[in-house]
Amino acid sequence: MQHFRSDFLLNPEITFLNFGSFGACPKPVFEAYQNFQLELEREPVEFIMSTGVTHLQKSREALAAYVGCDNHDLVFIPNPTFAINIVARSIKLQAGDEVLATDLEYGAMDRTWNYYCREKGAKYIRQHISLPLVSKEQFIADFWKGYSSKTKAIFINHITSSTALIFPIKEICAEAKKRGLLTIIDGAHVPGHIPLNLNDIEADIYTGACHKWMMTPKGSSFLYVKKEFQKWMEPLVISWGYESTNPSDSQFFDYHQFNGTRDFSAYLCIPAAIDYMKKNNWHQVAANCRQLAQSNYQRFCDLLESQPLAPTTDEFIGQICSIPIKTSNPVALKNKLFHDYKIEVPVMPHDDKIYLRYSINAFNSQNDLDKLYDVMKELKATGL
Repeated sequence: MQHFRSDFLLNPEITFLNFGSFGACPKPVFEAYQNFQLELEREPVEFIMSTGVTHLQKSREALAAYVGCDNHDLVFIPNPTFAINIVARSIKLQAGDEVLATDLEYGAMDRTWNYYCREKGAKYIRQHISLPLVSKEQFIADFWKGYSSKTKAIFINHITSSTALIFPIKEICAEAKKRGLLTIIDGAHVPGHIPLNLNDIEADIYTGACHKWMMTPKGSSFLYVKKEFQKWMEPLVISWGYESTNPSDSQFFDYHQFNGTRDFSAYLCIPAAIDYMKKNNWHQVAANCRQLAQSNYQRFCDLLESQPLAPTTDEFIGQICSIPIKTSNPVALKNKLFHDYKIEVPVMPHDDKIYLRYSINAFNSQNDLDKLYDVMKELKATGL
């Protein structure tokens, strides 16, 4: 896969094993980004008020086809945290209501839900999930132990951040529907990483990042909401779309798509990113990346005297692997790996656990993981 390295602008002096944090743009996508920005600067009024809006609709249509939904059911937002702030602020929670999540969610999302639940007198329940996962059935059983008669909604990752686990979202959504619960899914790591079909999953609300595994410029994500819940979604920023004098056929679009002057060029690069993936047979590229990530998982666990967090199969593990690690100073270890060894890889605390998490994309090779392995072996010998 090394020939893809020249397609990316990443510093060649750095062993980059952290695609999962903010992604990276292939050159053709970044060139499209710069072209849109140039178009914006040449005629900003025409771009923001007219031609850019046309580009935006084309981008919505391309993304909707890619993720399997009606283009009227999604809007662009900068990142999934922004999306969940819209949702948590908007949904109708009463005092005593509960939102059920796991104790493996992304920290920014935990903070968002804690804030809005406190505002409404509701509770955010972080249900404990036993690790390592043994099976889908074990995960599902663990999760629903947190359910009570007060549960009104569930919020859950599709792929977790710190532990990098793929959760059985379709099964969780089906069971939630039987119980009459609203389903809200954080799919930040999903688009471009594992197959996604929103019509098949049937989540009520789903947010995903395009600037991670879809490789668009930073600040490009989406919020999907089923039609019957769109009327609930209040704008996070009140602007011209609210009580518009020239409304479109979608209040959802009017309320959320334009909230003041900003460069929305990143959203417009989605068709270029999809085209890049199609031209390069990305399904096979992703399969190769999963194989590389998974085949090295056990040996890193053996080195660090831990164990995989789930069976090492496509059911639970994609292009990211998290290895439990014992270190007294994760920040110092991360900085040492970067500054002393030129390896970009996160060392991530989550509650009382710490994980070394490597991400694999098209430009990575076995040599990259071997370098990380050799360095961790050296550091382990001297005390992490």
